[in-house]
Amino acid sequence: MLPLDNLKVRDVEKSFMSSKHIFALFNTEQRNVYKDYRFLELACDSQEEVDSWKASLLRAGVYPDKSSTENDQNGQADNFSMDPQLERQVETIRNLVDSYMSIINKCIRDLIPKTIMHLMINNVKEFINAELLAHLYSSEDQNTLMEESAEQAQRRDEMLRMYQALKEALAIIGDISTTTISTPAPPPVDDSWLQQSRRSPPPSPSTQRRPTLNNPPTRPLPGRGPAPAIPSPGPQSGAPPVPFRPGPLPPFPSSSEALGAPPQVPSRPTRAPPSIPSRRPPPSPTRPTVIRPLDSSLLD
Repeated sequence: MLPLDNLKVRDVEKSFMSSKHIFALFNTEQRNVYKDYRFLELACDSQEEVDSWKASLLRAGVYPDKSSTENDQNGQADNFSMDPQLERQVETIRNLVDSYMSIINKCIRDLIPKTIMHLMINNVKEFINAELLAHLYSSEDQNTLMEESAEQAQRRDEMLRMYQALKEALAIIGDISTTTISTPAPPPVDDSWLQQSRRSPPPSPSTQRRPTLNNPPTRPLPGRGPAPAIPSPGPQSGAPPVPFRPGPLPPFPSSSEALGAPPQVPSRPTRAPPSIPSRRPPPSPTRPTVIRPLDSSLLD
């Protein structure tokens, strides 16, 4: 922060090769203005910037320095010009004048284009009303004025052909929409029962064996060896069990239930495992009893 008590503003002469406008701030009681500096020099590019800075410092209470070697009349004039209230009023008036001039500049910039367009339109209207008809009659051939150009004629023909094509297309579309009979698509086929039957394995039937025929042993022919006896199943070997028949299939679900609920996993039917028939070893063959013919002498 820069203290403004007892501060004054004075002009500084420009150096030989400098184009800057310089002014300085100093303390009338010979105190440091800022830190170790007895005065601060400020430079601007133009005199307008210097005046703006001085006006801002004047509003803050920092007044320009005046010499005390002037006469009484000049001193009175200086005292009159150094009145703070008067300086504030002058600065307020200057700000108001600047604001007013900026408003005038903006209004002029806004009105000039409108004025130019207004004058152009009015002049064109006066020319049409007063001189256009005379200029048209003074031309050599008035029939060529309303003649259609070749490009416009070609464009007109293309538009007519397009109009006829669109009209025919609309007629064809109307015939199709009035004569076509559309039938709704059939409802989807419910094949959930097929998937369920594919997932459940078919029941495996138990192996069945053909029963062995119990044929009685035949009498062997004379002159040949003894025929082996045909083994017959023992009393302990029973017939193979009848395969278990699975129960009836569950009822097929309706279309609404099949679509609404997911298919259930089929359960395997409960049944007893098939029993393996016991196999006995075949009995050893026995030699058959041979009946010999009686002696002929005994028969006599």
